[in-house]
Parts: sequence; C-alpha cells; structure tokens
Amino acid sequence: MTQIFFYSGSNDKLKTACRLCAKAVQQKMSVIIYIPDTALIEQLDELLWTFSATSFIPHCVKQSDKQMTDMTPVILSDQIHPDDHFDVLLNLHHQPPPLRDQFDRLIEIAGVAHEDKLAARERYRFYKDAGYEIQHYNLDDERPVK
Repeated sequence: MTQIFFYSGSNDKLKTACRLCAKAVQQKMSVIIYIPDTALIEQLDELLWTFSATSFIPHCVKQSDKQMTDMTPVILSDQIHPDDHFDVLLNLHHQPPPLRDQFDRLIEIAGVAHEDKLAARERYRFYKDAGYEIQHYNLDDERPVK
C-alpha cells in the first residue's frame, strides 16, 4: 500500500516541494509532481532551476518529449496516467490525487494559510479513513526536511 508522508506548517509550499524533490533525487527516486494549475507549474519549473545556488534539480514538464521525461527524475504534470511509473507522487492539488495507489510514496504539503489547512485536514482524514499509513511531519522551515 502507498505510504503517505504529510508535511504541515510550510511557509512556502513550492520551496518545501523543491527541498523534498532534492532529497528524493539524492536517494535515486523518481518523482512526479501533480499540479493541475498551469501557472503554478510554470512557477515551480522556474523555482526548480534556481532553488539552490550549488545544485540543480533535474526536471521537466510532462508535455516534453517522451525520451526526455523517461530520463528525468522529476516531472511536473497536470495529469496522472495509469502507465506513470514513479517512486513518489508529490501532490500540490487541494484534493487527493487520482491513481495514488500506483506509487510507493505520496507526499502532501500543507501550508499555513487557513484555506490550505482546511483542505489538508480533509485530505488527511480521507487517507486515514481509507486505511493508509500516514507519517506526519510538522515543519519549521528553519529545520531541514526529514
């Protein structure tokens, strides 16, 4: 069953997503980031290029050619397909993602805004009620992500 990793209290969800992607890439994992908002995809794409002054997080948008997406460890996409084979699904949508059971890990990030907290609580409750094992980390953006 998919393991759920819930990170709450993020002051900047996109920066937290970058940190988690960097950690996954260091561990030789492949990641698909589910973002059903084109503007947010563009924003995260730019941030992944500039996130760290000393390293680069290899990534591309799923609409890129198939050969490139097959070779790239981090993919940004507004869709999840049954034939997607990634180790990690990082969800930046306000609802539980479709096809979540085909991934080893699902990462959820909850921000500090009231609306975001409410949506995250609903997702957490959904996963809990569905019987998923959830590991929760309360973030302080001053500390490194576990």
